[in-house]
Amino acid sequence: MKNVTDSFLSLGYWSSDGSFGFNTDILATNPINLSVVFGVLIFFGKGVCVNDLLDNRKQRILKTIQNSEELRGGAIEQLEKARARLRKVEMEADQFRVNGYSDIEREKLNLINSTYKTLEQLEIYKNETIYFEQQKAINQVRQRVFQQALQGALGTLNSSLNNELHLRTINANIGMFGTMKEITD
Repeated sequence: MKNVTDSFLSLGYWSSDGSFGFNTDILATNPINLSVVFGVLIFFGKGVCVNDLLDNRKQRILKTIQNSEELRGGAIEQLEKARARLRKVEMEADQFRVNGYSDIEREKLNLINSTYKTLEQLEIYKNETIYFEQQKAINQVRQRVFQQALQGALGTLNSSLNNELHLRTINANIGMFGTMKEITD
């Protein structure tokens, strides 16, 4: 403490010849000079600088908080809109899914019905083809039987016919052809 007091005393020391002088000892006078400068700055600049800086800072912080709250409110509003759109899209997707399943079931039933109709048509065609082939086979058998019967009859006739019987049969047939010719003319 004695050094501080000595510093104050040495600040404005009087020289021996009675005039005012400066102390050139920097280490002794520097803290005193700094305290005087700080005192003047605080006294005169306290109300202007620090309060204005603090008020400006406070206003910026409040504006930033207000902007943040507005942005937060907008974000919440957009989030709610997005959630509503999501719910709507999910409901539409569920509706499409349900409709899709019913469409698939309907198409499946249509395909099954169409297949049954096609099978019925094929069964009808098969039965008609079988009937046709049966009729064809029956006709072929009839023709063979008829040919064999005719050959057997001709063989019997040829073996039992003599010339006289043969000539009478020819004359009778010629007579029938002549009668048929007269009828047609």
